[in-house]
Amino acid sequence: MARTPHKTFTCAAGCTVEATLELIGGKWKGVILYRLLTEEVLRFNALRRLLPNITQRMLTNQLRELEADGLVMRKVYAEVPPRVEYRLSDYGQTLAPVIAALKAWGDTHVRRGTASRRAKR
Repeated sequence: MARTPHKTFTCAAGCTVEATLELIGGKWKGVILYRLLTEEVLRFNALRRLLPNITQRMLTNQLRELEADGLVMRKVYAEVPPRVEYRLSDYGQTLAPVIAALKAWGDTHVRRGTASRRAKR
């Protein structure tokens, strides 16, 4: 059965975690935010090259959602062909410690998984 997300986050402790995950959760948003955090400014195709398994449609949708939530800024240059750049907004920059913590935990998890697979051999 699907969970119904809260409309407001004035509930018990933990709802703010749900609110945060609603903004950055999913398969691609965290990775997009990480790439924009490390590269500062990226064009759409540069992001696609950095995320080879994402479809163009999914990348477009994820960037639109991040922009709508105020985490990413999109700048369109009036040139031919059009050039579009993405960067973290000031608000998006506040996620830097969260993204860094996720990366650190992920690094440990990957090393742990590699070590446990070696031990099983």
